[in-house]
Amino acid sequence: MSDITGQCLCGGVEYSAEKVNAEFGACHCKMCRQWASGPLFATHAFGVRFDGEDLITRYSSSDWAERGFCSRCGTSLFYRLKDGGDYIMSVGSFHDAVSAGFKLVEEIFVDHKSGGYDLAGDHPRKTEAEAMAEYFADKES
Repeated sequence: MSDITGQCLCGGVEYSAEKVNAEFGACHCKMCRQWASGPLFATHAFGVRFDGEDLITRYSSSDWAERGFCSRCGTSLFYRLKDGGDYIMSVGSFHDAVSAGFKLVEEIFVDHKSGGYDLAGDHPRKTEAEAMAEYFADKES
């Protein structure tokens, strides 16, 4: 997808992205569950530009990543690797999230998933060890 837009709940932070992956993942790690009150549904976005940047609070959640949220309404906006330029944006913050055709393609940290729900679909479900080995091999957990 290209030229897609989104915003926080209060509208104080708006953004546009030149390119957005239509496939998204769900992360069940402890930090994402605490941050999003459930799994974080997120996808890669490139060429992201923010309006209302002064309202974005960036929280350094690990040595290698930060999370961004609106300081006014608390909307979870992104997860970003500090040494990378792309953003992993919260799918729910996109204007076209319902009609854009986003597709769940992967769950990670499934061994940390809260009880009481399961996500439908035939997609890979990776444990913490599997996700760390694949995506964060050079990082400490």
